[in-house]
Amino acid sequence: MPAGVYIHVPFCKSRCSYCDFATDVYRNDEAVERYLRAVLTELEDRKPKTGDRLSLPDPNSVLSPQSSVLPAGRGRSDSVHSPQPSVLPARGGLVDTIYFGGGTPSLLNPGQLERILKAVHERFEISEDREITVEMNPATVTLGQLEQFRAMGVNRASFGVQTFNDRSLKLLARGHDADDARSTYKTLRKAGFENISFDLIAGLPHQTIDDWKANLEEAVSMSPEHISLYLLEIHEATPLAEQVRSGRQPLPDEELAAEMYELMLERLEKAGYRQYEISNFCKEGFESRHNLKYWDLDPVIGFGVSSHSFDGGRRWVNVRDTMAYVRTVECGDSPVVEIEELPEKQLKAEFTFLKLRLTKGLDLKEYRSRFGSDLTEEFGPEIAEFRELGLVELTESDVMRLTQKGRLYSNEVFGVFV
Repeated sequence: MPAGVYIHVPFCKSRCSYCDFATDVYRNDEAVERYLRAVLTELEDRKPKTGDRLSLPDPNSVLSPQSSVLPAGRGRSDSVHSPQPSVLPARGGLVDTIYFGGGTPSLLNPGQLERILKAVHERFEISEDREITVEMNPATVTLGQLEQFRAMGVNRASFGVQTFNDRSLKLLARGHDADDARSTYKTLRKAGFENISFDLIAGLPHQTIDDWKANLEEAVSMSPEHISLYLLEIHEATPLAEQVRSGRQPLPDEELAAEMYELMLERLEKAGYRQYEISNFCKEGFESRHNLKYWDLDPVIGFGVSSHSFDGGRRWVNVRDTMAYVRTVECGDSPVVEIEELPEKQLKAEFTFLKLRLTKGLDLKEYRSRFGSDLTEEFGPEIAEFRELGLVELTESDVMRLTQKGRLYSNEVFGVFV
């Protein structure tokens, strides 16, 4: 099957108070140029110093009991630390999604983005029916810039709205206000973007049900093609974590966040959006094709600092520090610091919970075909209890999926399988 390519662009205008991603504040143009040169070098189809080059997997062998296709960074860490570039995929694999994540990739100018896209096209065979996504934040783009992005093939914008409440935006240190989001959205439409996704966060400090309803109403009125919901998580070593620890901000109210989630389900369904994953909603035909690769266990190859990859047998991760990544690549070494091969038990577990995240559910026939065993026999009592509690259902077509109630308690369900 076609693979996805992920490019990490770590630079932001400022750092959000809740952010735990691999990001750096945009300090000067030369630092960005130096980083981009390193990404271009990583993208080159150079011969590894040791080991064989790794081709994209045969679609008939992916997820056989002897292989693994799993989103990197999940599950246990039976990792082999290695600086050797033995995981570089070979030239020519078919790719049908390209995703620029960050950070704030929209800080790149058109020339910089074009250089990366050109290198990806030279490295891989790119499908004519491709999805190219760039993550964008309000007030980081111009009409001319966006028109050039569209002209070079970018056809999807992942737009970091987060909230339309200025008080919450200030608390999150987002660096923009609600009017910036409204204005940038109009600019995206004017530039010709017909596939726009909104990110919204629920469970913010001091966020009320009325605040959330207002958020939903404004988002629905703007009619993006896709909406992703994130529940606020407090990560150590972030400014927000320190504010919570010192008592200046409250912990997220989980019950209130669950109520917000249920309100979102109801409102988005009424507005014509279809839930296709626990946290993702779209108009018909506008699923995130790139993100579906993670949940459907398709290959994704990452480039840039902290990028994660998997290929059908292994998953690997690049060094997390931006300058360490740049220096490593400049020295001619691989930025890969972790390589992990998953045992069958872990493969089964991750296959199960990733498929259950999707509203289409887990095809039990596919499970039996891939692993030669029956999930309903391996976890018979647990599945029976979940059915009795109304958390999962088994369909006549031999599919197991979460109910709406089950999605509210998905972590409890997933915990049994992992």
